[in-house]
Amino acid sequence: MSKIKIMSENLANKIAAGEVVEKCASVVKELVENAIDAKANNIKVNLEDGGLRKIEIIDNGIGMDKEDAVLAFARHATSKIYKDDDLFFIETLGFRGEALASIASVSEVNLETCSKDIGTHVHIKGGKIDLVEPADARIGTSICVTNLFYNTPARLKYLKSEATELNNCIQFIEKLALSRPDIAFALSNNDKVIVKTSGKNNLLKTIHEIYGLTVSSNMLSINKTSDDFEISGYIGLPGLLKKNRNHFNTIVNGRVVRNNDINRAINDAYYTYKHEGFYPIVVINIETDPTLVDVNIHPTKQDIKLSKIDELCKLLYETIKDTLYKNLLIPDAIIDDDNNNDDNDSNLVNNVNVNYIKANINNNEDENIVQTAMDFSSNDKEENIIKNEEFKGLKLYPIGQVHGTYIIAENEDGMFILDQHAAHERINYEMIKKKFQEDKPTYIDMLIPFSIELTASDFVTFMENKQVLEDLGFKIEEFGINTIVIKSHPTWLTKNFENDNLKTIVDLVILNHKKFNKDRFLDKLAKMVSCKMSIKANEHLSKEQMEQLLNDLVKCDNPYNCCHGRPSIMKFTNYELEKMFKRVI
Repeated sequence: MSKIKIMSENLANKIAAGEVVEKCASVVKELVENAIDAKANNIKVNLEDGGLRKIEIIDNGIGMDKEDAVLAFARHATSKIYKDDDLFFIETLGFRGEALASIASVSEVNLETCSKDIGTHVHIKGGKIDLVEPADARIGTSICVTNLFYNTPARLKYLKSEATELNNCIQFIEKLALSRPDIAFALSNNDKVIVKTSGKNNLLKTIHEIYGLTVSSNMLSINKTSDDFEISGYIGLPGLLKKNRNHFNTIVNGRVVRNNDINRAINDAYYTYKHEGFYPIVVINIETDPTLVDVNIHPTKQDIKLSKIDELCKLLYETIKDTLYKNLLIPDAIIDDDNNNDDNDSNLVNNVNVNYIKANINNNEDENIVQTAMDFSSNDKEENIIKNEEFKGLKLYPIGQVHGTYIIAENEDGMFILDQHAAHERINYEMIKKKFQEDKPTYIDMLIPFSIELTASDFVTFMENKQVLEDLGFKIEEFGINTIVIKSHPTWLTKNFENDNLKTIVDLVILNHKKFNKDRFLDKLAKMVSCKMSIKANEHLSKEQMEQLLNDLVKCDNPYNCCHGRPSIMKFTNYELEKMFKRVI
């Protein structure tokens, strides 16, 4: 007797459900994406107990007739692809025809839909249709899912708490709303509206509706095109930092995706403007030929493969970095206390800058955001943006030092406070980076060569990548078993600190051996050495030393942050000083 048997349709659907439906948010995702594919422009998500008790999706899409309403729950039934070639031109969010069958196999489903004059009601429990009858003729579809995983106890016990399931649903709807600002979304839980967007097809307005005024008024617009990709959207100023990557909103051809290469390119572009472990808020749309995208590599369709990914990452990196460079501001010294809430993880969010908002909202975008931002600022702040080139023309005069750490300087426009370590670190960082670009690096022979003994594995790793150091002016030779000796080093290494730096540099080569990237390594090297070489806190300086530091800082391409992203300088305008002391009202 044969041991191999074809499993039942219901069992196959339950297995598929294990891949497609992991939690309440998975159900919301599949059903809302179906509504979008049905051309809905108004979608409501009604939850009870975070979706544990009920998930209801109501849309105003094209709906279905009776035949399609029944057939939609069959496995591999879809209206989105018909032949093999269609897999290379996928322009819908769904296409496999598995979602409804999988959801229905592990829950109880009520579907009401209508495309013409007569509606249809279908009731399914555990994958079995037990009722098909006429229903109200409301164009669109309403689908209600209850008793999720009632017949698969192993799955049921892995559902999280109401708060966790609700939060997952909220995060998904927020990202989907940002990907489709032309659709009005509403999500409620236990009859309380939590997320609501207007569907005005205005991305900045949608960002405002999702994140609030503090974020929407501190976003920078990006728009760049290459031969194969077009990117657009908004990126947050370096002050808008979070402690996780959840706010990397990347959309490829209308699909919310997660891609490690894309995320890495975005994060690298902010590299010199933030602390390690903090991440920006971005909403980036990427448009490309569907043939360059493979969305059929993961059950959730959120992880994708992209042809020409290196070209895309380079475009993202350069566009974001250039935008940040051109729009960098000296941080305003006065922070609104109302902004110091738990959501502002970095505590670096600055007041609304009215000039910035006016410059970056397109003519067709909602002027209410501009007006709200102007009201928020109460017209009190001086509308003075100092750009990089303008700052290079400033003449600052040091007048003192506080706690051996902060330098106080002035000019005719106001008062400046510098973090001496951050400022000196920026100066050293840019100096070292320029040295890296020299065709013939200058070096100095060491009076006593410096030897380092390594483990066998570290020795092999180091020797594979030592050329990058030799190109900078290091002279490195083997010296016995698993030992190297360094006989010369570049002139930019600080005197009396050579040995400590050399140990750290060798460790850095070994640490970055996986997927060794020369540019990223050199950047890490410059940061590490510039930090070690810089003036420390609690180090008292003479007036001449402070003058030299100020003169060197204004020559930097980016004088506003240290190479790790901390502010190096803050400004109090004369107006702000007078306002603080009630000399003006």
